[in-house]
Amino acid sequence: MKMHMLGNSGLDVGPLAFGGNVFGWTIDEATSFRLLDAFVAAGFKLVDTADVYSRWAPGNQGGESETIIGKWLKQSGKRDQVILATKVGMEIGPDKSGLSGPHIKRSVEDSLKRLQTDHIDLYQAHKDDPETPLEETLGAFHELIEQGKVRAIGASNYSAARLSEALKVSKDNSLSAYQSLQPEYNLCERAGFEDALEPVCREAGIGVIPYYSLASGFLTGKYRSEADLAKSARGQGVKKYLNDRGYRILAALDDVAARYSSTPARVAIAWLLARPSVTAPIASATSVEQLDDLIEATRLELDGPAIDLLNQASA
Repeated sequence: MKMHMLGNSGLDVGPLAFGGNVFGWTIDEATSFRLLDAFVAAGFKLVDTADVYSRWAPGNQGGESETIIGKWLKQSGKRDQVILATKVGMEIGPDKSGLSGPHIKRSVEDSLKRLQTDHIDLYQAHKDDPETPLEETLGAFHELIEQGKVRAIGASNYSAARLSEALKVSKDNSLSAYQSLQPEYNLCERAGFEDALEPVCREAGIGVIPYYSLASGFLTGKYRSEADLAKSARGQGVKKYLNDRGYRILAALDDVAARYSSTPARVAIAWLLARPSVTAPIASATSVEQLDDLIEATRLELDGPAIDLLNQASA
């Protein structure tokens, strides 16, 4: 497997990240353990979660995903085989949100406890907090790195302007800098990343780990009509793609998949991996079969005509 270094962080994350948003939501603890075992057994490393996952599920409070990963790490003894990424900043309870120094320092302790580890490899700002000065946020992250609780820091859901500003603040104040960006990016959602964020990442050497790599499952091809939306808990999230452009993208995926004797999901991930700025797409799976599909995607190398067809269909 090819090494994929995450920006200038020194972290070798491999070409795929497992999205932990499904743990404690659409899959239970036992299934989560099986999938994590299979992911690591296949040689992959990067597991991405957040303190807020999966607070939205009925009966949950937040922290469920980290708790499941922590139990698996303790039971399996595989901490040294995993690059562990989590996030802070989304609302996890009353007065528990944002990127203030005190909140970051409290939250990292809570995450470390749930994850049953003494350090987080990649700690990410889940979304920008315009109410808190960047100096305060980056200063808190810098302290955590100095204390050995965090190895590298990243940003998620930042605009190009704010990411550039954060990088300047780090440089001007000799503070640790963001080494990765986690944007929404896939064949259906291109402009937000490509127009402004991608040039910043390339210039600064920032690693890119896109989320919603399969557009909430739309790019697997299993949602092709309104009737299909009832197939899973995430179905309603893809309704917005059931239009002319969405069907054009699916047709191109089908075309390329047929040519490579592959699947639409594998082709969609392979398209992301063909983009020089992308380090490791994040995708989740709820079964070993789905995970196998994602793993196969990292072995699929698309040629120029295939990439051109997908680019035109999704333009």
